[in-house]
Amino acid sequence: MCGLLGMLTSDGTASSATQLVASAATCMRHRGPDDLGTWNDDDLIFGFNRLSIIDIEHSHQPLRWGPPEDPERYALVFNGEIYNYLEIRDELSREFDAAFRTEGDGESIVAGYHYWGADVLTKLRGMFGFAIWDTQQKELFLARDQFGIKPLFLATSARGTAFGSEKKSVLELLDRLGLDRELDDRAIEHYTVLQYVPEPETLHKNITRLESGCYATLRPGVAPAVTRYFKPRFPVRPFAPNGEQKRYDEIADVLRDSVAKHMRADVTVGSFLSGGIDSTAIAALAIQHNPDLITFTTGFERDGYSEVDVAAESAEAIGARHIVKVVSPREFVDALPQIIWYLDDPVADPALVPLYFVAAEARKHVKVVLSGEGADELFGGYTIYKEPLSLATFDKLPGGVRRLAGKISDRIPEGTRGKSLLHRGSLTLEDRYYGNARSFDDARLRTVLRTFREDWMHQDVTAPIYRMSEGMDPVTRMQHLDLFTWLRGDILVKADKINMAHSLELRVPFLDKEVFAVAEQLPFEEKISHGTTKYALRKALEQIVPPHVLHRRKLGFPVPLRHWLAGTEMYDWARELIATSDTDHIFNKQFVMQMLEEHRRGEVDNSRRIWTVICFMLWYGIFVDGTVVPKIEDRDYPVRL
Repeated sequence: MCGLLGMLTSDGTASSATQLVASAATCMRHRGPDDLGTWNDDDLIFGFNRLSIIDIEHSHQPLRWGPPEDPERYALVFNGEIYNYLEIRDELSREFDAAFRTEGDGESIVAGYHYWGADVLTKLRGMFGFAIWDTQQKELFLARDQFGIKPLFLATSARGTAFGSEKKSVLELLDRLGLDRELDDRAIEHYTVLQYVPEPETLHKNITRLESGCYATLRPGVAPAVTRYFKPRFPVRPFAPNGEQKRYDEIADVLRDSVAKHMRADVTVGSFLSGGIDSTAIAALAIQHNPDLITFTTGFERDGYSEVDVAAESAEAIGARHIVKVVSPREFVDALPQIIWYLDDPVADPALVPLYFVAAEARKHVKVVLSGEGADELFGGYTIYKEPLSLATFDKLPGGVRRLAGKISDRIPEGTRGKSLLHRGSLTLEDRYYGNARSFDDARLRTVLRTFREDWMHQDVTAPIYRMSEGMDPVTRMQHLDLFTWLRGDILVKADKINMAHSLELRVPFLDKEVFAVAEQLPFEEKISHGTTKYALRKALEQIVPPHVLHRRKLGFPVPLRHWLAGTEMYDWARELIATSDTDHIFNKQFVMQMLEEHRRGEVDNSRRIWTVICFMLWYGIFVDGTVVPKIEDRDYPVRL
């Protein structure tokens, strides 16, 4: 787990930009405070910050490797972990007599690339964003893991291409590329609707992201050529007669194997633990490999917004030492500028704030933590996935009848029972399901966003993904959409950025290619069934997790945002921020104030809409006009970029 930065020049002047890249890399020193490194030739510069996890004394980067006839042919910078690196090294040694100089996982990537080419990506079990420079062929190979656990940003012009683990460092290289820092109004609109910036966009027009499950090849003076190597198919495999238990055992076995490999490290590994089944399962399996496992959770003092007691009960049941961090409203507000700075682009998910504090607490004790992200997308865990069952009758109606139902719903007063069901039933899946988050409906979006354009709607993001899933059942299509939107746009962004803010590596055993290979074969009935979600997973975990969490409703790290924005905890702060933010050209601030007042009076729960706008205003103050200065302590890099 580290931070990489690099620049491929078009004119062979890389050496003149070495100091610039080294300086820009310090903006993400938090990702790798253990070791610094740079390397360059005439065409390319690599910068690297290392967080030492495996083969601590060696495996320094940028890493050089090559076959016996050209042992320095390749240079590698690599952010992430390859959990099956030992098996890959063994396979390469047997098949090609490959030799290695370290005991780390980085060499397994570059050696695999030499012998297998881009096919190495299908063999890697892990999380990664990496760059390999072939000094012989003068070709750069960039790649991200299939789910997008690790980030990789790109900026390209006629002068070359910059790439890095964090956007703030790439921003520092734009001048060298002859690019400006213009904002992307289209991305702003997508963010305002979805609460995150969808890949491959960022809020800066000249910086994009290499999408999850993709690789890119580059040569000096040639624009990146991007290829998607991961395309989930969900090839459903129906149960054989009386074969249910065999499938449940298969799920349990592949999870045991994934956790075992995710425990590979030369440092102490802990685990996050909420009150839900996913994190509890991971912790219960992890303690089998580390009897001294420490688990961490967070919560709030307000009743109903804490799973601290349930998590503590789970920790006691599995025999783990447990540490709790309680977050106050004052801490919550004070930390926001720092959190937004670390995020690069805003993510309007309040859950990332308690994650920030529990990560800080965990880093005092361990260097690596496991977590349960991804289980819902793989095994069908979101309650909204039940919706196709409740709307099945509408799907059988002719299109004209469904449109009529929609018109009728428009005439029914707000709050009337059945209005929402009638409205949603009138829509196709593609029209009604954007993913797990939507802050503003179309009418409010037109009012709140001064830069609104009709041709920049959410369908820009979702339509191509829905085309990829044609022929799948409705629940699987929703899962497929969330894999390419909510998971990589919200969950994995906060998992990476918030934990790395504290130099803490977060590992996600559910998001493993072998686990996915089992999960994607599950039929509809094994996801949403018997009145619950993740049915097959729950059955598989019956002998692994304590009974008190087996069928609990999912909460995660809940946040009392609705109450705080209406009360003394946050109302005055939010009002002042909105009033003073220099974003009048982007938002209708009068309408934002109106939403805040409606919320304070208890007329409408506008908390998520207000939060979406507030997070952007903080981001704008930090990265655009400099009116907000986050307190980044104990760092040797500049706060203001």
